[in-house]
Parts: sequence; C-alpha cells; structure tokens
Amino acid sequence: MASINSSSSIDDAVTSRDAIPLPLILPARIGTSTWLLHLRSFAVAGQLLTILAAATLTSIPLRYGPLLALVALTAFTNLIYGVWLHSLPHASGDNPDGIVEESDAEHPLMHQVAQGLMLLDLATLTGMLHFSSGVDNPFSFFYFVNLAVGGVMIRPRAAWSMTGLAIVGYTFLLLFSEPVQAISGDGVRHGSDIRSIGLLLAFAACAIVVTYFVTRTSGELQERERQLRHTQLARAKDQRLEGLTTLAAGAAHELATPLSTIDVIVREMSRHLEDCDKPKTVDTDLKLIDGQLEMCRQILNRMRSAAGDSMAHRWNKTTVGELIDCTLEGIRDPHRVDVADGSESLENHPLWLPQEAVAQAIRNLIHNGLDASESQERVNLSSKIEAGHLILSVIDQGDGMSEEVLGRAADPFFTTKEPGRGIGLGLFLTQNVVSQLGGTIHFRSSKGQGTEVDVSLPLQRTPPLDHDSNSPDSKNTETLPPRSSHQPKPFFRS
Repeated sequence: MASINSSSSIDDAVTSRDAIPLPLILPARIGTSTWLLHLRSFAVAGQLLTILAAATLTSIPLRYGPLLALVALTAFTNLIYGVWLHSLPHASGDNPDGIVEESDAEHPLMHQVAQGLMLLDLATLTGMLHFSSGVDNPFSFFYFVNLAVGGVMIRPRAAWSMTGLAIVGYTFLLLFSEPVQAISGDGVRHGSDIRSIGLLLAFAACAIVVTYFVTRTSGELQERERQLRHTQLARAKDQRLEGLTTLAAGAAHELATPLSTIDVIVREMSRHLEDCDKPKTVDTDLKLIDGQLEMCRQILNRMRSAAGDSMAHRWNKTTVGELIDCTLEGIRDPHRVDVADGSESLENHPLWLPQEAVAQAIRNLIHNGLDASESQERVNLSSKIEAGHLILSVIDQGDGMSEEVLGRAADPFFTTKEPGRGIGLGLFLTQNVVSQLGGTIHFRSSKGQGTEVDVSLPLQRTPPLDHDSNSPDSKNTETLPPRSSHQPKPFFRS
C-alpha cells in the first residue's frame, strides 16, 4: 500500500484538479457526465449572448436564423442529456466516505453518449462558423476548447476521432464558408492559396498537439485517481481489520481467564475424586469438560490467526497434504467433508505459508458450505498446482447465492444465516488472509446449484525476507511447554 506521503501527493493532485471553479458553472468533478452537462449549458448561454451582442451592438449582417437553430439544437440535446442522466441510478462525484469514484468515461454507455454529444458540438460549431465568415471568425479558436474537453472527458482513441473531425471541419470552412465583409475584409477566400494551406497545416498541428498532451495528462490524472481509490479502499479495509483484530485479541484475553479458572477447578476435582467411589459418568463428564476446554483454546488461537494478528510472524515450512490435514482439524461434521485424493507429488509439494491462518481461512469456507447444505449433503475439498499457484476448491451442494448476495458475501458482518449461527466475519477474514498472501478468491454460484469457491495462493519456495528462519514458529510443528496434570492449558499464545 502506498505510503502516507505518496497518498497525500495523490490527494493534492486530485484536489488541484477539482478546485478550479468556473463562474456560473455549478460544481462537478472534472471528467464526469454532470461536468459535461454543466459545460454545455454554459456554452449555450455564451452562444446566445454572443449572437445577441452581435445583433444589438454591431451592424454585422449575420444569418441569425441558422445560428439560433444550431444553438437550439445544442440546448435541446443538452436537455435530453440532463433528463437521461437524472433517470440513471448513478451519482457522479465523491461518495460520503471520501473515496474517489470512477470517472464516467469508464462506463461504456456514458462514454459513448458523451462522445456522440461532443462530435455533435464540433459539427454545430462548424455550422455556426460557416454562417459567420468561417476561419476568419475569431471564435474558430473554440475548436481547441472542444478538443481539450474531449481529451478530458472521453478515451484517447475517441478523442482522436474528434481531432480528425475538427480538421475536416476546418478544411470545410476554408473551402465553403459564407464570408462576412465586416469580419473577412474583402470577403474573398480561395481554399487552395498558400495562406489557406498554411492555416490548415497550422490548425492540424495545433489540434494534434492539444489532443496529445491533454489526453496524456488526463490519463495520468485518472491513473492517479485509481491509485488513490485503491489506497483509500485498502486503508479503510485495514482500519476495519485492525478493529476486528483488537476485538479478537481482547476476546481471547478476556475469555482466557475464566476458562483457565474452569480448567484448574476441573483438574482439582479430578485429583480429589481419584480415590473416591463415584459413578463412571462423573469421569466421563470431567473428560468431556476437559475436551471442550481444549476446543475453546484452539478456537481462541484461531480467532487471532484468522484476524491476521500473528500471520506475519508464523510462517511454516509445510506441504500440501499437511495443510489439508491441518484444515480438517476442528471441522465440525468431518464425516460430511470429502477430500479429493491427490497424487503423491501433490501431497508432498513443499509450501511456505502461515499454515494455521490459511487452514482457518479454508476451514471458514468449509463451514459455510456445511451451513448452506442439508444435513445429508456433503462438501468437497480438492487441491491442485497450476501456473505457480496452489488452488484449493471448496464445493457445496447448497442452494447457491444470488448476484446480490455474491457481491456482498465478503463484507464484514454480512450474513444470510439464521440469528445465532454466524456474525458475518468468516468470508471477510478469509479474504483478508488470502489477499495478504497475494492470492485471490473466486466464487461461482447460482441459485439452486450450490457454490464453488476457488482459493488461489502463489507458491513460495522460501520464507519472506522479514521472516526469522530460526524462530520456533518456522518449524513444521510447534512444541508446547510440558505441563503437569494440574496445570491449566494456555488458552492463547502471546
């Protein structure tokens, strides 16, 4: 993730891009459809004022009918454009969380509509100049304004189509414009003379340069906005994860004390009842309590590992087979989980990864599959090595998920389970562990056809650079300190 300084520089770049207000234009983020709508409204107002000033303040004999018709065409299309934008379930600009959203140029339909409108604006500009002395009209420089707007608003290839149309329009004006003596002087123009050829070459060169630099600069700014967007999303995710990690660590710490006390009492009771006559059910119950306490200890350790609390420091040298065995430990209803047999080379393929964290991540997916399936249905777990990645697939036989649920499946605290069966953190924590390892999760599901989840993890032959290979955590197994029969088990490792 980008550093704070680089994030600030990106923020400054975007702020400087957005903080240049134009008088009489409502605020809108540059490059959005709303911005184009406001800009075209401002252009209509400017054209009307110019025509009104020419009619009232000068004696220039212009053809006001065609000019006003072209302005009306622009106004009408802009009105339709505004109504269409208002009907869309889309709001340009920044969202309430302050995360910059995508430019409308990245939405195909909006891009095509914007391109069509700007090509129409070039055509209407050419028509208005045709009725007002052509290239001799000082407002012919507005070709470059249209090209600059196109370079910001639409994609580079489409922007170059505007450049081509502008050059064609300028050539048309050199050949066929209606001269106005007050503007053109003698009113005579020959499209093939040296001056006209020079004007055309100069215009074409300027149009190409403007389009190139504007599209280049706009592309770099949009790339910075994408980087800023990803940085902000990652920062928000890290903040949420930090809160969950704190919650998990706090829960482990708070629950460890009463559970340790229960453990001590159970062992004391076992010791005092060793020489006493008692029903066999007492010994059975004491062993059951001890077993449940051991399960609580494992759950608390997995809570911390799943939240990523110790992932960076507990990398293990393991194999694919050992990872799957670790995953299956602690699975409820293990008789409902089928593991596909892999080849011996696959089972023994070496891995460097935080085994407990990854195992808990896959375990979350298996539990979700068990919850989504009927009691008699099964969940399949398979593994394979493909293109330098370990791919673990979990397939259930449940009812599947809709597109809407798929889109929110990894959101924290989102769950479709019944109250009391989950709090909606399993997939979120699983995705966090996988993404920190540079992997991906892919869901394939449809209503009534079950769900398949593929977890892809890049293979690492060596531990990370910041990993201490001499650490006891780097071994295949972790050795717990010996304890007496009366000593409580630790409920989480610090």
